[in-house]
Amino acid sequence: MKSGIVYLVGAGPGDPGLITLRGLECLKQATVVIYDRLVNRSLLAYARRAELIDVGKQPNCHTTPQSEINALLIKKARAGNIVVRLKGGDPLIFGRGGEEAVALAKAGLPFEIVPGVTSAIAAPAYAGIPVTHRETACSVAFATGHRADFIDDPTCDWRRLANSADTLVFLMGVHNLPRIVEQLTAYGRSSDTPVALVERATLTDQKTVVGTLANIVELGAEVRPPATIIIGEVVRLRETLRWFDLPDRRPLLGLRVLNTQPSSEAGTLSRRLRALGAEPLELPTTQVAPVTDSRFLDSAINALCPKELSNTERKNQSYDWIILTSPNSASFFINRLFVLGHDVRRLAGVKLAVVDRNTAETLLEYGLVADLIPIADTVWDIVGTIGERPDQRVLLLGSQTVLSDSSATTELADALSAHNTSIETVASYTIQPIKPDPVSLSALLEHGVNVATFVEPLSLTSLATMLSNQSVVEVLSPLTVACIDPNTAEAASGLGVRVDLVAETHTIEGLIDTLVKWRADVE
Repeated sequence: MKSGIVYLVGAGPGDPGLITLRGLECLKQATVVIYDRLVNRSLLAYARRAELIDVGKQPNCHTTPQSEINALLIKKARAGNIVVRLKGGDPLIFGRGGEEAVALAKAGLPFEIVPGVTSAIAAPAYAGIPVTHRETACSVAFATGHRADFIDDPTCDWRRLANSADTLVFLMGVHNLPRIVEQLTAYGRSSDTPVALVERATLTDQKTVVGTLANIVELGAEVRPPATIIIGEVVRLRETLRWFDLPDRRPLLGLRVLNTQPSSEAGTLSRRLRALGAEPLELPTTQVAPVTDSRFLDSAINALCPKELSNTERKNQSYDWIILTSPNSASFFINRLFVLGHDVRRLAGVKLAVVDRNTAETLLEYGLVADLIPIADTVWDIVGTIGERPDQRVLLLGSQTVLSDSSATTELADALSAHNTSIETVASYTIQPIKPDPVSLSALLEHGVNVATFVEPLSLTSLATMLSNQSVVEVLSPLTVACIDPNTAEAASGLGVRVDLVAETHTIEGLIDTLVKWRADVE
């Protein structure tokens, strides 16, 4: 069999957004992924068709020896696989990637090294500390803290290290911090030199402790690996350049939030959570698909100003407004329009209303501009505009599940009907349960989540099915449960799940606002 190839990929320091585009490309085509302990598990979701092998090493507990990892890489590559060796940070900076590359070269196997963002620069950056600065530091040295105990080790020249660079960055050295401080001060570093310890850098629970060589051992007694040590005058710039761990700018800092939306929709909520300091864990419990029976949707499309009808007949049969309740309702509707042999000219004379800006952006992808985007409350902004003129004909498009279950959609339809508006509700897509992603499900079960969010009733029943051997009540009881609307909350209560938060405005932004207000109240 023709041999495969091994990609030695740096996964970055923890934040999954810091992996390179090349790294993601490799993951997407991988048939085998061999990954380390510090790799963010959410990255494994990109390797959908790969065998996943955990060779994670913990401090002083190397469950898989390096020689066995080397042999595993060779074995999988020789079997014709596309192998990704996914390593935390950068593969060649204290990551033993060099040893793995040598083993592959000796075996005559092709390999590629994909650099990653090392925590040696990411941890200081996320703590607001530049490792170099024109007025403060023109040199930086990276060192491993593992060898601090070996005073006579020729590869660790403490005299030279203490005096060779303005800024020193130690990786894997938190357990040896006392010895590092002892050696640096013994060889000339002032005890007043500023020091910062950054624990779990780039993640939402990042912790930074600042002191000097004189007191950092005492101040950092509670810091645990993985942690990065930064030593030098640049540490003083943290007070000015601190940006990541500011609660007033990132009010959800420290939270890990379960996002149960379908993969095609989850990005908006996840991006907003990250921007506010939270770490999203995406566990899609449902998927979107075309409606099984498209007769009603086709009929609604065909009623859009057919050319063969007279002007009077068109007015009686067509719609004045189309209300799109989600990005999916827009994309599935327009794609069906194309399948039936029409294009956007079919919408001439019809006004388009959306429930939020995300749906408006989806319309823009098709060259369409929404006529109505609500500013505040979804229902009443739409009702106030459409309902001000009587006898309007409205086509309300959503999912099969939402149209039958959502109290928000029912409220909108009822409010418009009260204004003598004719409402026709049609499903442009459906939402279905799916099998769980094992990596994300494992993260949920390991109690690594603080908040669980749900945006539709089916997501709860689907999650309950995914858990199989465990009760959904048991799994969610330690978490804060937030629902987008009362109907989703009712579905949770029906399963026995305690609901802590219900969004006042039944949109993703409304859900985010509710989380931010709740966090401010509990702090």
